[in-house]
Amino acid sequence: MRLPEEQEEALTGGNTAESVVRLGQTVRKPVTQATPAVHGLLQHLRAVGFRGAPAAYGLDEQGRQVLEFVPGTLWLGGAPRSHADLARVGALIKALHEGAASFQAPARAGWAARTVPDGHTLVCHNDLAPWNLVCGPERWVFIDWDEAAPGTRLWDLAWASITFPPFAPECDLAVVAAAMRALLDGYGLETRFYGALIRRMVRRAREECALIVQGARQDRQPWARLYSEGHHHYWGPVSDLIDRQGAELRRMLTGRAGGEA
Repeated sequence: MRLPEEQEEALTGGNTAESVVRLGQTVRKPVTQATPAVHGLLQHLRAVGFRGAPAAYGLDEQGRQVLEFVPGTLWLGGAPRSHADLARVGALIKALHEGAASFQAPARAGWAARTVPDGHTLVCHNDLAPWNLVCGPERWVFIDWDEAAPGTRLWDLAWASITFPPFAPECDLAVVAAAMRALLDGYGLETRFYGALIRRMVRRAREECALIVQGARQDRQPWARLYSEGHHHYWGPVSDLIDRQGAELRRMLTGRAGGEA
């Protein structure tokens, strides 16, 4: 039941969900084909003690998703972040993957991932990025789980490795590599997986660029809007940068000379 004094407050900042509102200590957003499976995942994560995801409360009388409202500020646009903060993000992602590993996904789940992953070993968030991390005084929480779907740890981690340091078409590779290493150290990724991770970073960035371009050609939202805003001019050059500098990036990450990415 809604109390008479409660008013809905529109929430902005996302790229894909429409009509997202805050109502009291909850968030209401449209249902997708993936909602039953996603809510099952969120309930499982809560049951195994993972606190880096919002609680899922089912549907309201209007048929909208009801999720926990998490107070805090987005990492994106917030205060400057340290390597210690990046390590905390890496540890949060590791805890997520450890919790998700025991989730038994429904056989007929209608997942809504926008890319084809490199395998199916656990259910991933698929958009672990600064625009989806709320940094609160008590908890850091990843939000916007609508694109959660089966994937792999490296597939999920590759996206975070691009977006959190962050990589850019023109960046100081040494600075970005140091930030990425802090994230990976927090995750606890063994250095022998760095080459495979870098290859997945290239693929993920290229697929995102292709998705935006193709969506614009087909006049599908939000991809047409993202194209008009020039997002493909970021993802395409970033994929080229990581591909071109892959061997050097791996050398910087490991602190060793040579080696193929």
